[in-house]
Amino acid sequence: MVDETSSRIARELENREASLRSKSWMPAQLLPTPNPQPGWRFKYVRIALMGNQDPTNASAMFREGWVPVRAADVPEIQHTADQNSRYKDNVEIGGLLLCKAPEEGVKKRQDYYAAQADAQMRAVDNSFLSAKDAKSNMNLFTESQKTAVSGFGRGTK
Repeated sequence: MVDETSSRIARELENREASLRSKSWMPAQLLPTPNPQPGWRFKYVRIALMGNQDPTNASAMFREGWVPVRAADVPEIQHTADQNSRYKDNVEIGGLLLCKAPEEGVKKRQDYYAAQADAQMRAVDNSFLSAKDAKSNMNLFTESQKTAVSGFGRGTK
């Protein structure tokens, strides 16, 4: 009798490619995402809208710290360069330019706007509470009375 264990192939050496299902088709992403880079955040910045250049938006983003990403730095993104673009060596897709900023700067921006939103909510709450105190006999949370329809579907004579 032949020893079955000696004729087997070790499990880690088996080729499982044949047993895997083929992947289903999916449409290409409109805006491909670059591979993450430690310490950087990526964002697409609008540089054109409906075929018209939008230098105001682009310069505002550049002043916030976003810098255009060179196409050579993200080889995983395959695109066709627009010959009429000001950003020929960068990744531009449909009027959007791929940019990156240091993660620390993005976090500071998020914290700034979160503080702005908190201050606005505190102002609204304070205004609301002071109005409630001034008119303490007025219930500010009362819903309007609901009316009932009687004789629905019956015509009047």
